[in-house]
Amino acid sequence: MRTDSRLSRTLHVLLHMARRDGPMTSEAIGQMLATNPVVVRRTMAGLRNAGYVRSEKGHGGGWTIVANLEEISLLDVHRAVGGPHIFAIGSDHPNPNCAVERVVNAAVEDTLREAEGLLIARLGSISLAELARSFEARYCQGGPTTASTCG
Repeated sequence: MRTDSRLSRTLHVLLHMARRDGPMTSEAIGQMLATNPVVVRRTMAGLRNAGYVRSEKGHGGGWTIVANLEEISLLDVHRAVGGPHIFAIGSDHPNPNCAVERVVNAAVEDTLREAEGLLIARLGSISLAELARSFEARYCQGGPTTASTCG
């Protein structure tokens, strides 16, 4: 099964954007992510609609962050890019006449609901600013760096 990487890829882009003085074009972001600029614009539109970024057309235009990184959580980004349900496992064809299936489905659904609650709470507790600080601490203050990583 293919995993959905929209959240991690979008967080990657947002952290790069936060480190830049100017806007990033859809083409530049697409090159960075090895994807089509149209896909970038579609993803960034969700962030724009949420008020986290803005876009400017024309020469010198592109995407810029307009929200405070302290106020944007990983969960906010997940929701803005239209991320899927956290878990995609469960009962496809419940058979209410089978007592075994009812017990199994109840156990699975309760477990998934609990796990999803924990994951949502954790994603909601981490801000983009925390990710930026973590990056700075790990890679820009004595860690392995390149000129394009820190500067």
